[in-house]
Amino acid sequence: MSDFTPGRLASLSGGLAVIAMTLVVVSARADKAPITPQQLKTYHDIFMAEVRKGDLLFHGDAATAKKMHVTLSTTGMACAMCHPMAADTHPASFPKFQYTYGKFATLRDMINWCITHPNQGEQIDTDSEAMKALETYIYWSNSGSVLDTGQY
Repeated sequence: MSDFTPGRLASLSGGLAVIAMTLVVVSARADKAPITPQQLKTYHDIFMAEVRKGDLLFHGDAATAKKMHVTLSTTGMACAMCHPMAADTHPASFPKFQYTYGKFATLRDMINWCITHPNQGEQIDTDSEAMKALETYIYWSNSGSVLDTGQY
C-alpha cells in the first residue's frame, strides 16, 4: 500500500508550497541591505531639495526659472495662480485620457500643456531637471491626499 493517500498528498503539497514561498521571499530580500537612518536622511534631504526647486518654479520665481533655463510663462501667470498648493492637480490619477489635452496624457504632458497654453510659456523637456522638480513638488503637495470626487 502506498504512503501517498489523498490526505497525505495534500499535506505534502501544502508543505512544499510553504517552502517555495519562503524561498521566494528570502531570495527577494537576499540582495537588499537594510537602509540606514543616515541613508534615509540623505534620501529625504535630496527629495526635499527637489521639492523646494519645484515650489519656486510652481510659484513663478523668475530667478529659479532663469537658473534652470526655462520660460514657464510669458503672461506673468504662475502655476500656483490656478493651482494653489498644487490643488486640483491629482497626480495619482495620471496617466489617463485628458479631455483638455485631447489624448492619453501623463502628468508631465499636462504640466507642459499648462505651461504652453494658459501661461504661454515654452514647453520644457520632459526629462529636464525643471520638469522633475515641478513633478516632485506636485507629488509632495498631494501626498496624503485622497481623491474624493464630488467632495469639498
